[in-house]
Formats: sequence, C-alpha cells, structure tokens
Amino acid sequence: MSKDRRVALLGGIAYLITFAASIPALPLLEPVTDHADYVLGAGQDTQVVLGGVMELVTAFACVATALALYPVTRRVSRTAALGFVSSRLVEAGLILVGVVSVLSVVTLRQDLGGGTGAPAGLTTVAQALVDVRDWTFLFGPGIMPAVNALFLGTVLYRAGLVPRSLPVLGLIGAPLLVAKSMVVAFGGMDDLSVVSLLLTLPIAAWEFGLGLWLTFKGFRPSPVLSRDSAPA
Repeated sequence: MSKDRRVALLGGIAYLITFAASIPALPLLEPVTDHADYVLGAGQDTQVVLGGVMELVTAFACVATALALYPVTRRVSRTAALGFVSSRLVEAGLILVGVVSVLSVVTLRQDLGGGTGAPAGLTTVAQALVDVRDWTFLFGPGIMPAVNALFLGTVLYRAGLVPRSLPVLGLIGAPLLVAKSMVVAFGGMDDLSVVSLLLTLPIAAWEFGLGLWLTFKGFRPSPVLSRDSAPA
C-alpha cells in the first residue's frame, strides 16, 4: 500500500468513526439533555457516561481526519490545510466542553441529588450545564462542519483528488448549515425540526460520502500526489 493510499484510508476511517460515535451518542445522552430533573432522580448514569465517551471518541476522530489528511492537503495549500486542522481542533474543543457539562450533571446527581434532601436550586444548576452543552453542540457540530467543508472542499476540488461532486456538495451545504444554525440560535426554529434536518443533510452527505470514498477508493490520480511538499 502506497503512502498516499494509507493517508486516504486513515482519513476515511476517521470520518466514518465520527458518524459511528456521534449518532448513538445523542440518544444515550437524552436522559440528561431532555430532562431537567435528571439530577433529582434515580438516574441512568452508566448510559449517560457511555454517551459522553462516544462524544469523546467523536472529538478525537474529528481531529484525526485533519491530521491524517494533512500530508496530502498541504501539497495543495498549506494555508487551507492548516485551516482545516485548526477548525477541527475548535470543533473538538467545543464537543469536549459539552461532554464535561453533561457529565458534571451526573456528578451533581451522585453527590447532591437523588433524594428529597437535595439542595435548593440544584435543578437550576443542572439545567445551566445542559444549556452550555446545547450551545456547544450548536456552534461545534452545528457550525464548524461548514468551516471544515470550506477548507477541505476547496483543496479536494482544486486538486481533483476525489470526484468533484463530493466537495461541491460540501461547498453548497456549508452556507445552508450556517444559515440553519443562525436561525436556530435566534429562536427561529428547533434544531431537531424537519427543516433543520433537511438543511443539515448536504453537509452530512458530503462527510459520509467522503469517508466512504477515501476508505474504499482512495485518492484519484493527480499531479499533487507526486509533490513532496507544499508550493511556496
């Protein structure tokens, strides 16, 4: 297996891991994110912690996508390659803040809640932590994939390393995702509404399609692959 094929394979697998980890994490975290009184009840701590671990895996896989592809993307544009790494780091950081917020609710329930003698205002504190997670989810997985698509999509389109329909899908989906997130942020619609999900679909299709292509097909032949370093 050539070096560039390994780069594509690692990047593709990392993309697929983000889907495999992030999708099941949402229902696992629902006992906390959908119920403000979780901190006072019996709790489903094991399930929630597992969801937090899945989100942790998602964050690491996000960074891995950019680091794995960097040896090739830097040959097209060092600026765009570093931009992609940076945007993935920001996304992963926001995800981690959300994970810590949710798991803090679990710790509050174990230490102070779970009974009639719980301190006053405990539910308010727990809800505040859930609100932090909601905002990090909106600005992390909600907006940063659009920034990622602008950096990586531009590189892949210019170099022709994958079918151009894939980066075009990402470049079209990027402004749609940002617009959706802004409407949600200002209370115009729910983040889980049908319209919201439809506006998210192009970015999701771009990332999933890219993951499949890189994993099973690799990069298309391109002059970029013969370069050892990025142009000046």
